[in-house]
Amino acid sequence: MKFLRLLLHLSTTIQLGSTAPNKATRCSNSASNRAYWCKYDIHTDYYTVVPDTGVTREYWWVLEDGIISPDGVPRYTQTINGSYPGPTLFADWGDNVIVHVTNKLTQSNNGTSVHFHGIRQNYTNPNDGVPSLTQCPVAPGDTITYKWRATQYGTTWYHSHFGLQAWEGLAGGIIINGPASSNYDEDKGVIFLSDWTHPTPDSLFDYSETVGPPVVNNSLINGTNVWSEDGSTTNQVGSHFTTKFKSGTSYRLRVINGAIDTHFKFTIDNHVMTVISSDLVPIKPYTADYIDIGIGQRYDVIVTANQSHVARNFWMRAIPQTECASEPYPNNIRGIVYYGNSPSTPTTTNFSIPDNGLCGDETDNLSPIVEKEVSAHPMWSKTQDVSVITVGNLFKWAVNNVSMLVNWKDPSLMQVYKGDSNWSTTAGVIELDEANDWAYILIESTLPVAHPMHLHGHDFFVLAQGTGVYNASDIGSLSNPPRRDTALLQSGGYLLLAFQTDNPGAWLMHCHIGWHTSEGLAIQFIERYSEINATITDYKSMKATCDNWDAWQTFPDIDSGI
Repeated sequence: MKFLRLLLHLSTTIQLGSTAPNKATRCSNSASNRAYWCKYDIHTDYYTVVPDTGVTREYWWVLEDGIISPDGVPRYTQTINGSYPGPTLFADWGDNVIVHVTNKLTQSNNGTSVHFHGIRQNYTNPNDGVPSLTQCPVAPGDTITYKWRATQYGTTWYHSHFGLQAWEGLAGGIIINGPASSNYDEDKGVIFLSDWTHPTPDSLFDYSETVGPPVVNNSLINGTNVWSEDGSTTNQVGSHFTTKFKSGTSYRLRVINGAIDTHFKFTIDNHVMTVISSDLVPIKPYTADYIDIGIGQRYDVIVTANQSHVARNFWMRAIPQTECASEPYPNNIRGIVYYGNSPSTPTTTNFSIPDNGLCGDETDNLSPIVEKEVSAHPMWSKTQDVSVITVGNLFKWAVNNVSMLVNWKDPSLMQVYKGDSNWSTTAGVIELDEANDWAYILIESTLPVAHPMHLHGHDFFVLAQGTGVYNASDIGSLSNPPRRDTALLQSGGYLLLAFQTDNPGAWLMHCHIGWHTSEGLAIQFIERYSEINATITDYKSMKATCDNWDAWQTFPDIDSGI
């Protein structure tokens, strides 16, 4: 399927916090017709058709050092405009988005970037925000500008892709308004789940490379939770996230897992969820008492406030799964849903989740609204074996015994622009040269560790997923299989993915566990090499970012580079 490039008519700019002056250009819907969006609807093929809003959403973000206490324990944190999580980025389907990012971080080693997770960046690869692939790191004191178009709609998030900064605090939600596959009354916005360490992740990196994954201290819901040294309800510091429900009202919640190492099961006591979207793919609605949400994944759910008792309070729970997470008090990751005038401690204590502790995926429940077929005859296919290797006395994750290593000062797009193709400063490169071919990737691991795998620049199709050894008979239907941008390679299992080469660029595929990314569990696809230069429309700015970084960097590259 060829990608349809639409002309951009930039007639309106919306600055952060303002509204569009030209109301006629804005699409919307109502509680009784969420499937519609101007002349478009939930069945419109958003891969080929995008509303021409003529609107630009422009944001200015400043990245700074800070001390915050999200669970009552003070810690150095990196903030965006002074907050963690960072400010939510809002746009409408079809809008153009401009984000100016200024790096005012003062700690050592702090270059930076911003990656817009799940945004396909159709023909805008230089704006993907990946140091060593699409840009050099942004040096302290420097500013970078990202420009992209909201060709998708739904819920996603942004985060730094430099080292472990996403979990030092540089992350936040993205809401792109558009149609929905089920009606609801009100949008509650982002529910951002994250785990939290009281020492900074950077201070724990050496431990992760020499001993193993550190134990996180706590987890947060929308940047807050309580904490006590023994996990009890006495001597607690911090506060629970709270949200108010009105009986009879249905609410849309946009649940994001932005953790460094924790897979959650998400649930609200005594309430049922209707799931309407996975990542940025609208799906046929299904109901669930809980959802499995791996790192990097997002689910849009609708919850109807059907509890008629005015003064009732209910726990919202993000339950870390012990198979692929390690937290001292996993039952204490909670927020409060309350009916009435003010929240109080819920009395609900009974919750039952089958296979509690196991890391699952929602794959079997996902049926995309916009149906797509996968070719049974890929032009390229490859098995990628995940393993652990040692480099000196350090543990490194590897794909086919190659641990990703890329050079901050010589990103892949710079190499392409200069006509290089030997990838002498890069490890883990796969070239896909033909347009609109199908690629199959089988990822396998015998190790007892699960990996949430994320692909940049594409949605992928999940063709097979399970534990044990993959067999060709495991492949599912090629007619409208589940489609998303992040899926779980299960512990000691396999994951078979497919995507079409419809987007020229240098695209990263990696495990979204923070420690594993920095330790090299990644590959990159150089897609349609001969067409990439045409996507580099502002080489001058790209080179200026690299020149500023080259002049500032005084320390060696210290991790995988991504």
